[in-house]
Amino acid sequence: MADTIDVHIEQRAGGQLWLRYHVDCDLAAIELPDPVEDPVREDGLWQTTCFELFLRDLETDEYLEFNFSPSRKWAAYRFDDYRQGMRVWPLETPELWLDMSDTHVALEVTLSLTGIVTENTRAGLSAVIHEQGDVKSYWALRHPPGQPDFHHRDCFALNLAPTDVP
Repeated sequence: MADTIDVHIEQRAGGQLWLRYHVDCDLAAIELPDPVEDPVREDGLWQTTCFELFLRDLETDEYLEFNFSPSRKWAAYRFDDYRQGMRVWPLETPELWLDMSDTHVALEVTLSLTGIVTENTRAGLSAVIHEQGDVKSYWALRHPPGQPDFHHRDCFALNLAPTDVP
């Protein structure tokens, strides 16, 4: 079972965004997908242990969803509106680095978001943790009322303003 999840986020030069998702847990209790040698795009990652980033410019209904798996698989989508108009979003393959021990799993991600982050950008950070016995827990910076729904506007809780880093 996951005890805590920490996410560190840093904007870097050239439109790069670095994230580190760190889960304190008994690693034997977590279902982790088999790793691949090189990062590869794949759909459906949210069906098992997966870390997510959502980005929305508050002046529009459009938003982006990024999925990152401990397997080093990833996905990126663009939506026209709440859960509508989903399509693959062209993203340069992100860097994914996995760190594990008996007491944690951590995934570091570096991706290029050149021209995406504006003064109106809000981020949602979330995770799906698949535990032994087919139990899933849903973690987010903020949840809307009711069932977990990472696409809900209330989940976009982090101001991610552009930096002056060249």
